Amino acid sequence: MLTVNGIDVFYGDVQVLWDVTFEVKEKEILVLVGANGAGKSTTIRTISSLVSPRKGSIDFNGIRLHQMPAHRI
Repeated sequence: MLTVNGIDVFYGDVQVLWDVTFEVKEKEILVLVGANGAGKSTTIRTISSLVSPRKGSIDFNGIRLHQMPAHRI
């Protein structure tokens, strides 16, 4: 199960995600839909540890992804 809980993400001093929260259970599919600049790619980059959240957590089956380097995920 993937749990994204209250992440805030910044690029420098500019906040680009505010309090993003969702959960994907086993055998579920989640679709991120939005306009250009809505934060879809930033959300995926944050889950992949290419960008670090300033606040919140990302867990996959009990493992804290936001504390791991991207190559380990």
